[in-house]
Amino acid sequence: MGIHFLAVHVHIFTMKRILLLLFFAGTALGNAQDLLVTELDFMGLQRTKESFLRRLVKVKPGTPYDSLKVVGDIERLKRLPGIANATHKLKVEDHNVIITYIIEENFTLIPGLRIATANDGSFAYRISAFEFNLFGNNQLLGGFYERNVFDSYGFFWEHPFLFSDKVGIGFSYQDVTTQEPIFFEEGTKDYRFNSEMFEGKFIFSFNFNHEAELGASWVRESYLFEGEDAIPNRPLELDADKINYRLAYRYVDLDIDYQYFDGVLNEFTGQYIQFLSGDEPAENFLRSFLSLRNDFIYYKKLGKGGNWASRFRLAAAIGNEDSPFAPFTLDNQLNIRGVGNTVDRGTAAIVLNTEYRHTFYERGWFVVQGNAFIDAGSWRTPGEDFSQLFDGSSTRLYPGLGFRLIHKRIFNAVFRLDYGFGIGNNATNGIVFGIGQYF
Repeated sequence: MGIHFLAVHVHIFTMKRILLLLFFAGTALGNAQDLLVTELDFMGLQRTKESFLRRLVKVKPGTPYDSLKVVGDIERLKRLPGIANATHKLKVEDHNVIITYIIEENFTLIPGLRIATANDGSFAYRISAFEFNLFGNNQLLGGFYERNVFDSYGFFWEHPFLFSDKVGIGFSYQDVTTQEPIFFEEGTKDYRFNSEMFEGKFIFSFNFNHEAELGASWVRESYLFEGEDAIPNRPLELDADKINYRLAYRYVDLDIDYQYFDGVLNEFTGQYIQFLSGDEPAENFLRSFLSLRNDFIYYKKLGKGGNWASRFRLAAAIGNEDSPFAPFTLDNQLNIRGVGNTVDRGTAAIVLNTEYRHTFYERGWFVVQGNAFIDAGSWRTPGEDFSQLFDGSSTRLYPGLGFRLIHKRIFNAVFRLDYGFGIGNNATNGIVFGIGQYF
């Protein structure tokens, strides 16, 4: 009897606690719905214009308080090149809320230097300078000069939010000349490749997760063989004028905390390269085609200092399956670390890059990060079927190790050095240096 009475008493006490919790939760929810944002302030701004940020954020004075909008604003601010980190604080008086976004800005005038070995074995370098927060509203302005056997240069300007918080524009001009290996059945020959390109594009930020670019570029393209041992019945010179129509779509759901990323990013790029005019060999080798590429990137924060990152790439060209002047290259800087500079070309590709990054040292603005990676991929060579992607004949596998030196308050200031170890017959090893994370 006593035990039964105690059980009933405990049951009644538990029910009272649940009812009280439900009451307080309902009261808090009702109060939250009644809260009004009376002020929105920004702290820490130096170069970034407050009026620009007010255009971007979804929280507006005079509207009901919504915690989800605040979280969304913080994440969107952290994605801007001009901002290293963002947090917020609330001040509640009666039913009024004062929200303050606390901003930590990036240094955004970034010089760049890339050093490599050119395809002819000579010393190659690229110097650049880019401003990512021009006039305090995250415009991009910059250019580069490159010496890679020949001279190249380019200029870029983008204003992603020129017309509104959703629509902007960008323009670029590039004159690129390189020595490119072309892989014929009879052997590999080096051509002098030149591409002069002017591009204009619209930039769309539909909402917090969805972005797109729609653009077109005029291209004058040429290949010139300058050697002495030409392959019979293979072109010595090709010239073509083209128009490149490009559509890029990005889905972004990332939580960024300085060097740590958590979430997913998917980017699809479709291009139709239309052949306008050219000499007779160009009509056969540089004809119109469709290029499709999709990158799915997954990031996972692990523990206190770990970060797992993976990129899965699918690419295919339709319309030039048998042309040796194929659009996708196997290259150190693009897909497989340690493989070398432009060691193969393909009309389709499957690539998987996965790596674990770990922060070994962090103090103030400075971070030392190590990483272990595996890069793997396969290519469809010109004239082959899609089945070649899966039969192992063109598969490359490169595990490796590397390190990063990171400045937390300079945009994209990641000094990267990796060493890839080739597995399989005739595999190579090599060092890959760059600025910015590999992906």
